[in-house]
Amino acid sequence: MKQVVLLFLLFGALVCPSFAQSGDSDRAQNLRNRLQGFGPCARSLLTSGQAKPISGLQHDRDLSRCLTGYGECDYSLLAPSEAKQVADTAHQRNLLACETTLGLCDKSLLTPTEAQRVAKIDKERNHLNYVTGAGPCDYSLLTPEEESEVRALDVEHNLLACQTGEAFCNKSLLAPSEAEEVTGAEHLRNLLACKTGEGYCDDSFLAPSEAKEVAEAKQERNALACEAGDRSCVPSPITPHQAEQAGAKSSTPVQ
Repeated sequence: MKQVVLLFLLFGALVCPSFAQSGDSDRAQNLRNRLQGFGPCARSLLTSGQAKPISGLQHDRDLSRCLTGYGECDYSLLAPSEAKQVADTAHQRNLLACETTLGLCDKSLLTPTEAQRVAKIDKERNHLNYVTGAGPCDYSLLTPEEESEVRALDVEHNLLACQTGEAFCNKSLLAPSEAEEVTGAEHLRNLLACKTGEGYCDDSFLAPSEAKEVAEAKQERNALACEAGDRSCVPSPITPHQAEQAGAKSSTPVQ
């Protein structure tokens, strides 16, 4: 009986370290999944210092994807004002697709006025190649009334392109109020790209407070990447998390 007990204790001593190592590996992999946005992830495996920055990164990453239309959008992570902005951008993008045939058009999402206008474009698709850009446009072949309509639609399509961040946006055609709205949307998309590390980020467009916010978000992502053993980690003399731990230790009274 004593031999059986000794064997059991010896087996337990050999197995327990592997369990601990497996748990550490799972936590690191879980953190990497959260940082990269791929694979399964469990919030319960995150430390209290990791949960808040990870939550902020997840929110900003989701908002960026929702606004640009690239990737899966989780509306449950958005604030009411953000959800409205995302819905407005999606509606503008859909209207642009319906009128130009560039992209997927869902006519059930159009307002009655928009649906009537799109139906007219569909009915005269051959003639309206001039309007949609599906063919070359020779304004000399248009009547004065047709030319006026085409130019008005060109202005509208350009505004929709600028509002949704399309490459063929011509800002010189925007009214002052429209340009201000487009600039605000571009600024938000750029800020989110800088904070999440996804997409093109231009630091020169950031206000000082935003640049500080972006720098802190970058440090948090890097610190989390280093803790997770992710290859994106850039070693630094001391991370914000390490500095916080060092401060906590220095404040502990010496026994």
